[in-house]
Amino acid sequence: MLKNLTISNYALIESLEMEPDKTLNMITGETGAGKSIMLGAVGLLLGNRADVRSLFDENKKCIIEGQFYIQEYGLQTFFESEDLDFDPLCIIRREIAPSGKSRAFINDTPVRLETLKVLGKSLMDIHSQHDTLLLGATEYQLDLIDAFAEDQTEKKAYAEAYKTFTKSKKAFEKISAEAVELRKEADFNKFQLEELSELKLQKEEQQLLEEEQDILENAEEIKSKIYDALTQFNSEEAGLFTLSSQLQTYFNQLSKFGSRFDDLKERFQSVVIELNDIAATMEDEDQKIEVDFEKLDTIRDRLSKIYHLQKKHGVDDIAGLLEIESALADKVFQIENLDDQLESLHEQMDKDKRALIKAGEVLTAKRKAAFDPFGKRIIELLRHLGMENASLQFALSSVTPGPTGMDEVEILFSANKGVKPQPIRQVASGGEFSRLMFAIKYIMADKIAMPTLIFDEIDTGISGEVALQMVKMMQNISKNHQVICISHLPQVAARGEKHYFVYKDNSSSKTISKIRQLHGDDRIQEIAKMIAGSNPSMAAFENARELLGQ
Repeated sequence: MLKNLTISNYALIESLEMEPDKTLNMITGETGAGKSIMLGAVGLLLGNRADVRSLFDENKKCIIEGQFYIQEYGLQTFFESEDLDFDPLCIIRREIAPSGKSRAFINDTPVRLETLKVLGKSLMDIHSQHDTLLLGATEYQLDLIDAFAEDQTEKKAYAEAYKTFTKSKKAFEKISAEAVELRKEADFNKFQLEELSELKLQKEEQQLLEEEQDILENAEEIKSKIYDALTQFNSEEAGLFTLSSQLQTYFNQLSKFGSRFDDLKERFQSVVIELNDIAATMEDEDQKIEVDFEKLDTIRDRLSKIYHLQKKHGVDDIAGLLEIESALADKVFQIENLDDQLESLHEQMDKDKRALIKAGEVLTAKRKAAFDPFGKRIIELLRHLGMENASLQFALSSVTPGPTGMDEVEILFSANKGVKPQPIRQVASGGEFSRLMFAIKYIMADKIAMPTLIFDEIDTGISGEVALQMVKMMQNISKNHQVICISHLPQVAARGEKHYFVYKDNSSSKTISKIRQLHGDDRIQEIAKMIAGSNPSMAAFENARELLGQ
C-alpha cells in the first residue's frame, strides 16, 4: 500500500505531501484545484512518460516520491530478476530536470521506465477516464474474463504450446524460404561442385606441381649444370676427388706427429664423405630429370585449371577451393534431402499446432465457464447501484491462434429495459460506464493482487442511494485493499477514514495547489459546502454531521 506521497515542483504543485490511511481515503476540492494533477504525478511513479512542460518552476528539478509497503505482495522474485535491493518499504522516485531529462529510481537504484511500469502494475490500479475507453477494448475485456476465471494454469499451458508451435512454424518457414533460393541455384551449385570434384584436389599439391613445372621447364639447363659440376668432381687431372686423394695422403702423414693432426685428418675424411654423397645425389638427380614435354603439358594443364578455379572463386590456394567444395557439397546435399527435411518439419509443425489447438480449447472452455457467473455478479452489483434493468452478455468469437489464445471476447451491455445488449463502447453513457467499471473493479479487487486502488470521480453521474451503495462497496474493498477516492459527492466523501482537501492558494504571484488533511470541524465544514455551496446553512451543517456519523 501507499504509505507516503511527496510531490514537488510539478504543474501547480510547489510542494505537497500526504500519508493515506491503509483503508478508505477521500480527496475532495474545488474544480481545477489540482486533484487530477496529483493523479498525473502518481502516474509518473507508475512509469508514465514525463513532460518538462509540467514543471512548476522551469529552473528547478521536479521530484515525485512514493513509499510503499510491499512485504506481503510476493515481489521478491521481481526484485531479484531486476537485480534490485528488496526492502519491505519500497521507495519509488521520479525526477524531471529542467533540461527535460527524466530519471527513475527504485530504492535509490536507477531503473528503466519499463521496469517501473512492471512494478507499478503490482502496486496500484488507477480508475480514470482512460479506463472508460479501455473497457471498450476487446483485449481488456478478455483480460477481465481471464482474471475472473482464474485460468492462469490454462493460460500458461497454452502460452507454452504457442511458443513451441511458433518455433516449429518459424523453422519450417525458414527452410521453405531457403529451399526456394536453393532450388534456384541447384543446377549452378551442382555444376560448380562437379567442376571442383573432378580435379580431386589435394591440399599441398599446388606447391609440388609448381616446383615440378619449374624443373621440367628448365630440364636441359639443369642437366647441363649437373654435368659441369660432376666434371669438376671427377676430372683426373684437377678434379675434386683427385685433389682430395692427394690431400688425404698429406693428412695421413701429418697424423703421425700428434693428436692435433689426427683430428684434422678425421675432419677432412668427413668432408670427403660429404663430397662423395653430394656427387652421388647429383648423379641420381641427373638420372631422374628428363626433358618430358608431354608431362610438362599435363602439369601446366592441371595448374591452369587450378588457377582458373581460384580466380573464379576468389581464393588464393587449394585450401580455399576445398572449403568452397565442402560448402557446395552441403548445399547439394540439402537440395537432395530437402523434401525429406521439409516433410519432417511440416509434420512437427502440424503436431505442435494440434497441441496448441488442444490447449486453446481447454482455455476457451475455462473462459466460457466464467461468462455466466461473471455476468450474474456484475448485474447483481449494478442493481445495487441503481441500474435495475441492466443486462449483460458475452459474445465469443474464434480467431486465429495468437499469444493470448484463440478467442475474442466482446462484452454486450444494455442499461435499459427492452434494449438489446450491444458492444459497451456503443451504448453506455458516462454515469453508466462509471458504475459498470466500478462493479468490475469491485469484483476484480479480490481476483488481482492490487494493494492500492484509486478511483478518480467514479461517482460521476450518480447521487443519492446509489452513491451510498457505491461507497459501502468501497468500504468493503478497503477491508483488504487501500482505496483512494477522488469524489464530488458529500455522502461518499463522508465515509473515508481520512479526508484530504485540495485547494488553490492565490496569495502569491502564482497560483499554487495545496492539500491538507481535514479533521473535526474543518471536515464538517467541507462536507457542508459540498452539500449546499460556499455558504452552507445550519441545515447543511447538520446534514454534514449526520453523514459523518457525529
